[in-house]
Amino acid sequence: MTALSVNLNKVALVRNTRHLGIPSVTRAAQICLEAGAHGITVHPRPDERHIRQSDVVDLATLMKHWPAAEFNIEGNPFHNLMDVAQNLIELGLPLHQLTFVPDAQGQFTSDHGWDLDQEGTCLAPVIERAKAWGVRVSLFMDATATDMAGARAVGADRVELYTEPFAAAWATPAQGDQLERFAQAASAALAAGLGVNAGHDLNRENLTAFISAVQGVSEVSIGHALISDALEMGYQAAVHDYLRCIALGQAWRAQVPG
Repeated sequence: MTALSVNLNKVALVRNTRHLGIPSVTRAAQICLEAGAHGITVHPRPDERHIRQSDVVDLATLMKHWPAAEFNIEGNPFHNLMDVAQNLIELGLPLHQLTFVPDAQGQFTSDHGWDLDQEGTCLAPVIERAKAWGVRVSLFMDATATDMAGARAVGADRVELYTEPFAAAWATPAQGDQLERFAQAASAALAAGLGVNAGHDLNRENLTAFISAVQGVSEVSIGHALISDALEMGYQAAVHDYLRCIALGQAWRAQVPG
């Protein structure tokens, strides 16, 4: 089954508007894991406008009690990400995956993948460093099939396909073309020996179709939409419904001949 990793950045963003410590990021993680989420994702930016270094340590400590779940940290390896990761390694705390994202300092949100022609040489040493810690490395990539072999060549274990273009095309005439684009990119990644993750603006409306059309997605990382739904439904119900969407998409895919 495609794993669901819940991104908790927006929980931290709300908490940071006051000095009361609520809502609790670790409590949100616990409820989501109890509801069946397969992992937790955070993206600690240098300005700490949402997830803080202390949150990362607290969440990793919590994850020790969930050995079957994965802890994924996203960020730019040339900013603060490697220091955040090294701190967990030195503390002996769980860290399963680092997702390298080419965000600029202060960037509003992730909006593009790596340009390996320009940045691949720089990425290779930090990928090697992360893998020396025993941590899986995923590269945040645009859904360009011809770039997938390059991601493998610089040492990545997986790619995370940046799905905002698909989400933006949802319920428009371009939807089918975007699904085909992502399906081709995933197939190219699998052929190159990479695992396939996906994330950005996936939600309860578009997730089932994406999972059905795109082969071999190991993990989806969903934050903004899931936390927004949780404001109305509660964390548990939101997680359950995203798991339902994933399962339905896989059932649809299983019915496709060949």
